[in-house]
Formats: sequence, structure tokens, C-alpha cells
Amino acid sequence: MFTPQGPTLRELAVQALSSIEHGYDLLAPKFDRTPFRTPAPLLEAVVRTLRPLGPFGAGLDICCGTGAGVGALRRLCEDRVTGVDFSTGMLAGATSAFPQAAGVPSVSWVRADARALPFRAGFDLAVSFGAFGHFLPCERPVVFAQAYAALRPGGRFVFPVPAPPRVGSTLYWALWGFDTVMRLRNLLWHPRFVMYYRTFRLPDVLAELRDAGFTAELLPLTDLGRLPDGGPRCVLVVAHRA
Repeated sequence: MFTPQGPTLRELAVQALSSIEHGYDLLAPKFDRTPFRTPAPLLEAVVRTLRPLGPFGAGLDICCGTGAGVGALRRLCEDRVTGVDFSTGMLAGATSAFPQAAGVPSVSWVRADARALPFRAGFDLAVSFGAFGHFLPCERPVVFAQAYAALRPGGRFVFPVPAPPRVGSTLYWALWGFDTVMRLRNLLWHPRFVMYYRTFRLPDVLAELRDAGFTAELLPLTDLGRLPDGGPRCVLVVAHRA
């Protein structure tokens, strides 16, 4: 649908009518040929913004997918990098994209749910890209608490947040329409496929991070441009475990 090598409309429909886990297992072989993969300019902007805050030892990519964030962490971490995801298919794609090789940092892959991470105080930097729409607002505090527990004291949990679209814009109505369709789908069809774009409000997210024990700051990703009012098109949330 997106490229000649990408998924067809039928394949996307089958994925959307599956559970989140099975849907991504189906999409995994063609995921990197879709717009859903974290774009390289965003990863580059995040690396450039985080580098002055380092050096970092061990890095964790939460909901790593096929490993785009792991590639960014390898440029920031000196010790080791771990990608965690609950889709076997996505992890298989990540493993083939980052074959084991000599050198530092080493890369490992773990299959686990972000709401029940098997890590305790083992990482200096955790990132997540594009995954929060798969969690209902009531689930986010659990995810944030798991990220907090996975970090060593002084560690950081980092993720980008784009500016909300202007009310009434084409993108505003497109996201509103997508969320509406997904809510109807989940009322009428099981298993659910949770993916909502309009439930991740930055004020709520910052409050939930504070409740989890983090101290959060916002860093503008100026490489990605500015809005007509001068504000950044995207900010980086940097949540610090004191």
C-alpha cells in the first residue's frame, strides 16, 4: 500500500482485526517499509539532543519493534543495549537487522510486556518511540512505573512528543477520525486492537511521570522545525530518576 514492497490494504485490514501482538507479528516482515517505522530524522534529533547528557552505560528500548530505537541507543551507550517487545515477529525482524557482532555495545533482545518488565535497576537510559498509543490512559502509570524500576538511580526515561495538530486542521480531523473508527472497531470486534492518537496529552503524561517518581523536563527538538508561533514541532520528554 505504501511502497511496492510494503503491506497490501488487505494485509493491513487483517492486522487491524487481530490482537495487538498478533497484528504486529503479521506486519513485522514488512513493517520497515511502512510510515509506522520511526523516521531517521527523529532518531537523529534525539541522539543529538541526548549526547550532551551522557555518557550512558546500559540502554533499554521499550517496545522496540524492529529496532529503530536500538540503533540510536548504540550511538549513545558504551556498555550494552537491550530491546524489549512482546511481538515475536517484531523481535525476529530486529534480530536480523542487528546481527550479533564483536564490539561495544552488545545488543540483546527480550520478549516481554511493557506493563511487566523483567528488569530492576539495570539501565542508565530508557527510550520509547511511537508505542504509547497502544496503552489506554489507565495503563500508562503502570508502564511509567515499570520504566522507573528498570532504571538505576540517576537514569533517564526519554521519549519524543510532537506538538498537537491545530484544531480544525486536516491532521486534527484525520486523527480524530482514526480514533473514532478504532473505538467503534473495539466495541464491535474482539480481540481489541488498542491504538489511539488523541489520548496522549502532555500535561497528563507529565503528571503521571511525577506520580511514578520521575522529575521531568522538556527539551525542544529544534532540528525538526518550529511552528508558526515559534514553538518546537516536537519536544523530548526527559524523565529523571533521582
